[in-house]
Amino acid sequence: MLNAHKLSLFFGGTPLFEDLSFRLGAGDRVGLIGKNGAGKSTLLKIIAGDLAVDSGQLATEKAIQLGFLRQDIDFVVGRTVRQEARSAFPKLLSLEKSIAQINQELTTRTDYESEDYNDLLHKVSEYSEQFQQLGGYTFEGEAEKILLGLGFKTADLDQQTSSFSGGWRMRIELAKLLLQDNDLLLLDEPTNHLDIESILWFEGFLKKFKGGLLLVSHDKMFLDNVTNRTMEISGQGLYDFKKPYSQFLVLRDEIRTQQRATQKNQAKVIARTEQLIDRFRAKASKASMAQSLVKRLDKIERIEVDAEETQTMKLRFPTAIRPGKVVINVENLSKSYGVKEVLKHVNMTVERGDKIAFVGQNGQGKSTLAKAIVRELDYNGTCSLGHNVLLGYFAQNQADHLNGSETVLEAAIASSNETNRSKVRDYLGAFLFRGEAVDKKVRVLSGGERNRLALCKLMLQPFNVLVMDEPTNHLDIQSKNVLKEALAAYEGTLILVSHDREFLQGLADKVYAFSDKQVKVFLGDIDQYLAHKGSASLDTLAQPTREETKTKISDPKQSKAYRQLKNKVSSIERKISSLEADIKEKDVLIATVYNTLTPAFFNDYNNAKDALSENINTWEAALLDLETYEN
Repeated sequence: MLNAHKLSLFFGGTPLFEDLSFRLGAGDRVGLIGKNGAGKSTLLKIIAGDLAVDSGQLATEKAIQLGFLRQDIDFVVGRTVRQEARSAFPKLLSLEKSIAQINQELTTRTDYESEDYNDLLHKVSEYSEQFQQLGGYTFEGEAEKILLGLGFKTADLDQQTSSFSGGWRMRIELAKLLLQDNDLLLLDEPTNHLDIESILWFEGFLKKFKGGLLLVSHDKMFLDNVTNRTMEISGQGLYDFKKPYSQFLVLRDEIRTQQRATQKNQAKVIARTEQLIDRFRAKASKASMAQSLVKRLDKIERIEVDAEETQTMKLRFPTAIRPGKVVINVENLSKSYGVKEVLKHVNMTVERGDKIAFVGQNGQGKSTLAKAIVRELDYNGTCSLGHNVLLGYFAQNQADHLNGSETVLEAAIASSNETNRSKVRDYLGAFLFRGEAVDKKVRVLSGGERNRLALCKLMLQPFNVLVMDEPTNHLDIQSKNVLKEALAAYEGTLILVSHDREFLQGLADKVYAFSDKQVKVFLGDIDQYLAHKGSASLDTLAQPTREETKTKISDPKQSKAYRQLKNKVSSIERKISSLEADIKEKDVLIATVYNTLTPAFFNDYNNAKDALSENINTWEAALLDLETYEN
């Protein structure tokens, strides 16, 4: 399908990457990874034909249809959702326009017997046949069907695309890709603006997609779920293995371990040979043997250990003065954008030390409430901050607010104060801006580098309540891991808006679910929330807001839902006991007859451990719901 041979690209004489070679076939579902600035998005643009390489060849099969989902979507201003979806069919639209023009001309002509008139009739007949063969009479219905399947309502289809959030606009772009019947998809950070439900839907689509796929993403779970091969751009070179991301990491570690062991053995052989050479050189009778050993030593190909990207940013959030017990109190908060009401009579109390995740579909008000809390927009109702509260805020488009004409150093200094201004270079170094990198203009930074700079600017300001709206967008996987570790260690109050399931795991003990202009609190982590969201009784499992707590079940232990929960807990406990017994038996076999065990045995063993972990998580969530009923 596609063959790349020794692709090289240089910027100012410095190689971004060099001699990259790979092939993509119809069944390849490739995750393209690497640190920020490694050239992942650039490589996609080269394949798409948007950029040219300095050297190398890129060959594709004839008539291959390529779909490119770019990191930044740029819609034509003034189009409706329906019109934007129609733009996925340029050939049909061109034929449609030509047919309309000819028909218009035919209505004004009276020279029915002329050769020109007959030519027009022949041409409109030819165009109409092509239009029909390409699906011209069904494509609008297909477009509407796909858009409705992606969550749009019929009334939305005639609204301007500019009236929708980034996540919904991404869905329009996805609809266009679906309608085009592409042979190869190039996807650059497709989950950046998608909510969790949309990501799950998109995963399902990509699993059914029969063409080739080259995907740039920093969402580890998404990569594991949709890819069967991983390519990493590292040190201007390429590592390529037919494994999804997590298995790729394991394989890379195993290969490095083997290389280190082989390198160590080789070093011993070389050292021993050099000793013999030195010894034989001293004796004339052994001189020829010494020369033979020298030649043999020169022919040895030195074993090298694969390079490993170990450079990551160092991040620790600063501590500020201790706030009061209640840090944020929201009462009857409502917000509308024109005639569109997003939030209605929302009530919320955030206490010191709370770790909260905002989740829900795009456009349900997550970012709106975050902006209301930090006073970035007007609203109806009240949102008051507690005693000694110092807010830190990282906006979803924070990196876009940077001044492109400033250098990295100038941008950081602008956010510093008297106490830390002398340490600005140290802060920048922690975010991997070292040496001459601090003199780079902001406008030349990659998306991930701009996000790192925005995080650095945030760190230079004191806060004890941190509100972060999609902070992981454009961050590479290593930087995301560092950010996650820092947030896990952060002692202040955290409100985190994110669609990254893996990133949210372990960071929040409360989930605020946004839906139908309301916000409901779920007491539990993101895994428990998602498990419950898949059940039929989700509405009863979400903790009600303060207004709803006025109505209580008179005797909850008599309800059908309570009895079902008790039965569920008992059933899971029996499964856990059975799995633990099975694993214990297998542990004994591993300890006694390890060498006789088959790969199938270890596969069953690992499956049992995974099932045990899954059942324990489900049991904890069910037990929490049971306690909620009892209390």
